[in-house]
Parts: sequence; structure tokens; C-alpha cells
Amino acid sequence: MKPCQNCQTVIDEYILDKQLEPLRELTADNFSVCADCTTIVADACVKCGGAVYVPRSKSITPDYCPACRADVIDSTGQDPGWTRSDAST
Repeated sequence: MKPCQNCQTVIDEYILDKQLEPLRELTADNFSVCADCTTIVADACVKCGGAVYVPRSKSITPDYCPACRADVIDSTGQDPGWTRSDAST
């Protein structure tokens, strides 16, 4: 069991996996934060319309979910960033 990188509590993988269900193909193994330090925003991804993950310490909701961001990197070889505005810089 690993500690949350944000609050240092031990990550309860069962609770985090339940919270991550709206995100495609992701489990607690993909995260280093606990369920208390994550926010899942439904229907926010501009590519698939799915949920996105927002660390509690961040105030900007990403435009891409982790799976779609990875898909764009795989298909184009370029990282679009988490928000569309990052791609234009």
C-alpha cells in the first residue's frame, strides 16, 4: 500500500477504484493519490465526452481524460496537454 502524494494517507485502493469507474481503463494502480484527494468530473472530456480526473490541488478542469490524452499521443506523437489551450502554446 502506497501513501497519497498529496496528503500522505494510505491509499484505499477499493474506494479509489470505485471512484475511478467513470474513467476508461484506469484503476488505483494508475494513481498516487487517495480518493479524498481526487475529483472526478463527469462528461468533461472534449474527445470522448467521458469523465476527467482533477487533483484537488488543481483549479482547472482538464479538457482531455487520461485515456484520450494517451490516444492522441499514440496517434500523433505529440502531447496535447491536459487542456486545449496547452496545445496552442
